Amino acid sequence: MVTLYRLYRDKTGKFLKKFIWHNTIVIPALFSVQFAYAQSDSLQKQINEQVWKPFISTFNSGDDEGFKAVHSKDVIRVSQDSKQILGYDQYFKKMPDSIKAKWHKWKKNIELRFIQRIAANGKAFEVGYYKTKSTDTTNGETRTGFGKFHVLLRKENNTWKILMDEDANENTTEAVFQTGKPME
Repeated sequence: MVTLYRLYRDKTGKFLKKFIWHNTIVIPALFSVQFAYAQSDSLQKQINEQVWKPFISTFNSGDDEGFKAVHSKDVIRVSQDSKQILGYDQYFKKMPDSIKAKWHKWKKNIELRFIQRIAANGKAFEVGYYKTKSTDTTNGETRTGFGKFHVLLRKENNTWKILMDEDANENTTEAVFQTGKPME
């Protein structure tokens, strides 16, 4: 106790005031920050498993039904570049067979990098960059595109879903894309 007293005593000898301050304010605050990071990290892992991994997999494989499944029925899709705002039915409108046939020979790949991830109380907001690469399987032609996304998610029946998905090119390049943090 003597050592503890010396540690908290200041020039005026106000041990109790300093002791109370450190043990009721400072130390609990540090633990709560640590807990918040741990909780947020746990939510990010849930979101990765329930949304982003299936999103990437279904996008890359062309699994339309699987891709729809990671979105809320209340989804709002915003494309700033084309100045469009779409609801679920418009966003997932069946693609005509002629267009499907044209794109069938293209292999798609999407990668995501994050610059901001906030999650709490069944809601999440995520910002990042995407990189799409499409390769024509008949001649090897490759097309690469980049953009920035903002996504709002919510938990529905204990599963994370995309509620709002917005993206724009915003002069995103490979160098800009690389500044984002890969999904863990």
